[in-house]
Order: sequence, then C-alpha cells, then structure tokens
Amino acid sequence: MTPAGHDWLVLRLEAPMVAFGGVAIDQVGVTRDFPAASMLTGLIGNALGWHRTDTTRHQNLQDRLIFAARRDAEPVPARLTDMQNAQLGKTDRGWTTWGQPEGRDGASYAAPHRRQRDYLADLCVTVVLRLADRPEDRGPGADSLHIEEIEAAFHRPARPLFIGRKPCLPVGPIAQGRVRAATAHAALGCVPAVYTSGDCRALWPVGDGPSDRPDADRVVALADLRNWLTGLHGGTRMVVEGRVTAQMAPAAVQQGGAP
Repeated sequence: MTPAGHDWLVLRLEAPMVAFGGVAIDQVGVTRDFPAASMLTGLIGNALGWHRTDTTRHQNLQDRLIFAARRDAEPVPARLTDMQNAQLGKTDRGWTTWGQPEGRDGASYAAPHRRQRDYLADLCVTVVLRLADRPEDRGPGADSLHIEEIEAAFHRPARPLFIGRKPCLPVGPIAQGRVRAATAHAALGCVPAVYTSGDCRALWPVGDGPSDRPDADRVVALADLRNWLTGLHGGTRMVVEGRVTAQMAPAAVQQGGAP
C-alpha cells in the first residue's frame, strides 16, 4: 500500500558560490539565505531547455511550485561581495553551448559599467519540491508538467546549470532522488544532511509544516515571485522560517554517491 503523502523531488544546491536573489536596489544585487521561488523556476526551466520567451510555461510552473529549503552548512563569512567593472558595447558577444555566439541588445558605455553582487560561499542547501495538482493542468491540450520530467531534466539538462548566476556552477548532480511525506517540512526531515546533523535552519510554506514554536521562528511575507508575463519581479507568499532536525548522511552520499 502506498504511504500517505506526496512525492517530493530532492535537490542539492551546492557550489563554491551561490546566489539566491533578493530585492535589488539600483546596481546592488543582494542574495537572501534561501532560494527564491522565481530562481527555482528559472533553474528548472533552464534544465528543461525553455527560453525566456516561454513566459506562460514559466508562470504556470511558478504558480504550481511548492518547496521547502534547508541549510546543510553555515559558512563563515556568510557573504562575499563582488565588485564588477566591465566596458560594454553593442557588438560584444558571449560564448554559448549551442554553437553560435550570443549578442547583446544593450547600449554602449563611455565609462565602465559598475555593479555590486553578493554571493554565499561554500553553501549546501537541500530543497524538496513538488507541483500542485490543479484542475486546469489536466485534460487534452493542457501544458501539464510532471515531477518525473523535472527529475529527468536535471539528470540530462538541456543546457549547463547554474545556481542563481552563471558563475555559480554546482559541484555535482542537483537531483538527489525523491522522498514521500505529507508536508514540505516533513519531507526535509526525511533527507539526510551532508555536512551536519541536528537542527538546521529551514524555510517552508505556511500550511506545509508547523507555524508555531519550537520548530517555527517567524512567519513572513516573502517577496520572491516574478511575473513572467511582464518580466518584472513582484508579489509575495507567506512562508515560515524555522528549523528542521536532520540526520547525517552516510559517507557514500557525502562523497557524491546517490542517496
């Protein structure tokens, strides 16, 4: 008999540097402690080979995405700041994996373009996710996406994957199998931690785990959504910041083996 609950896809977001995004002000690009819903949507879309013009697909995916995240490492210092200076021109072209250089549509600048970008160093975050089952995603003609397709795309991504920004290359496979649990918080507790054990900082949606102490620290309206149809970031969702108890993973998993 199948145990009660949902199938959750497990992702390991681990890299020398990661960037999870946040509310940007002018040229300052910040990063929060946990991955944003819009960032995960873009990561999955990249693995599936979608393009930015596939706005309806991205929007439907973000609307269906239910996930929780757990920090399996607490590096010190917590953040690194990269001061970037670049001389940009309309004729600049970049390297791609599909055999043709990629151009840019922006302007040329008489002075260097300067910006500031924050990163999290030596971080490992475990994510569990599933897709909401909505009536409009069923039936003939529906552009439905299943968790099995996402898992397969992470094993054989259509393009090189990065965690937040293009320099943030993962140290190993992102997809780490699936677990079955009733809530996002419970699913996180089913996944062994790679570098630590005990209470780990975590984030999960309101209604998908406890909302009171001792597991929950606070409930916040998190601004981590994007309107993919307009290309603008905006919108909030209610999440719980708290802790989840994790067990240390076996040695084979710590060394990169499959769980």
